[in-house]
Amino acid sequence: MIVAERKPIEEILDMVKDFKKILVVGCKGCVTVCNAGGTKEVGILASILRLARDKENNPLEVDELTLERQCDPEYIEQLDGKAGDYDGILSMACSIGPQYISSRFPKSLVYPTLNTNFLGGSLEHGVWAEFCQACGNCKIHLFGGLCPIARCSKSLLNGPCGGSSDGKCEISKDVDCVWHLIVEKLMEQGRMDMLTGVKPIKDWSTSRDGGPRKIIREDLKL
Repeated sequence: MIVAERKPIEEILDMVKDFKKILVVGCKGCVTVCNAGGTKEVGILASILRLARDKENNPLEVDELTLERQCDPEYIEQLDGKAGDYDGILSMACSIGPQYISSRFPKSLVYPTLNTNFLGGSLEHGVWAEFCQACGNCKIHLFGGLCPIARCSKSLLNGPCGGSSDGKCEISKDVDCVWHLIVEKLMEQGRMDMLTGVKPIKDWSTSRDGGPRKIIREDLKL
């Protein structure tokens, strides 16, 4: 999932300092799962903004709405006839959300309230970690089901660097060396031969460095 976290409240307050009426829009997708932008978080942010402005004797009217998703135009349509009623719209979604809202309502001022961090998963309650860089050409089956691109600090595809020590990355003793994990996994499976052969150079043309990407499924188009 996409993992995000709320921006510092001081930054958000600065965004709306000249506004009298705003709409906070949440998303029931990934940011709800990571407790950053769901209905609960929308309510919390709205309350914080109201209270902060009341303390300044400068009341702020804040309306709340949580969409099913902010990455599909059909759900953004729910703002039709409403967007123009506000001085600004605060999107509590990954960065796709405010871009979609801004595109549909070009006259509206749309602000991101979350920082989009990475593609990852939950390690434990309240802890998320990066597992994927969305390179568009997945090869984790060659590495024991682990991704050296996202989980190696140097994205090395040919083994560990000289900084790895006792199974930890040189950047921090709290970061596992993924190549240590890969070797352990393949040894356990009796598949160390996976690392001995010469493999073709990875095709990076599907990665972000090739420009904005798009997937077209003709079987799903209307």
